[in-house]
Amino acid sequence: MKRLIGITCGVVLLGVFQPVVAESSPEPQQVYDWLKKLEGQWSLSAADIQEGGTKTHPSVLHLLGTNKVAMEFKLVGRGSTVQEDLLPGTERQMVTMYHCKDASCSAVKATHYCAKRNQPEFLASLESSPRELRFDCDMSTELCESWDGHIHRITHQLSEDGMHLRAVYSNYLNGEHTSDMVFHFDRKK
Repeated sequence: MKRLIGITCGVVLLGVFQPVVAESSPEPQQVYDWLKKLEGQWSLSAADIQEGGTKTHPSVLHLLGTNKVAMEFKLVGRGSTVQEDLLPGTERQMVTMYHCKDASCSAVKATHYCAKRNQPEFLASLESSPRELRFDCDMSTELCESWDGHIHRITHQLSEDGMHLRAVYSNYLNGEHTSDMVFHFDRKK
């Protein structure tokens, strides 16, 4: 608990301040608005910051720790869609398109155009927050229900200062989580 001391019209107020914790899930429009804040170009952080196979993967080695664009978020369709371009110009380039399901933004959807040559569809988790956006495979779609290899979850974790991004692409095969591709990015200035 923090003590809040305030002076109003010469009267000293002494009380206990307790932060309000939101118990409700964010609205889909809020999730989409948070996603739009990723707009811009991102470079891959140095190899010592990367996790797992990202440190040694041949498609990204030439990008690690450089100022080259390794991910870009841009608004398209007059702001109705956020386009994520991962590893542009490489053999592993992938694009994910994020958008509201309908005009009232009753849900946020995404389609990931994968180097695996498939296109899993996602729905934003309402457990997302301004610093962590999670998209889970849309289980009403054939690919997400299949045992074929595909990305089953995308998670974007943004640093408090908005300058660093951890992106996790979770792979599934035969109905089970098999691995994560984890990338650490720095916002280009």
